[in-house]
Amino acid sequence: QAQLVESGGGLVQPGGSLRLSCVASRTILGVHAMGWYRQAPGKERELVARMTNDGVTTYADSVRGRFTISRDNAKNTVALEMNDLNIEDTGVYFCTAERRSAYGSNYWGQGTQVTVSS
Repeated sequence: QAQLVESGGGLVQPGGSLRLSCVASRTILGVHAMGWYRQAPGKERELVARMTNDGVTTYADSVRGRFTISRDNAKNTVALEMNDLNIEDTGVYFCTAERRSAYGSNYWGQGTQVTVSS
């Protein structure tokens, strides 16, 4: 079974930048979108950004204009460029591969910690 492996998290000061990457260990069939969610302590997991196979993007209002999602459809990879980070961006970031229902459930990565602190 394929796995999604995230990398690129870490500690950064407010106003700084980070780039998250997510790679599938093997081809995942039936993917129609990939994206990033995050979960802050004591809060529910929320969508940060997603991109469909056709390139249609969705961003959370809180990150629009600061974060940019990109994908390589053929390789099942997705990246998230995060700029002008603030303390509210702190959390665990999860990569996801959304699949058409006929192919089974969605895939999730194990998460990577992003901490924004001075």
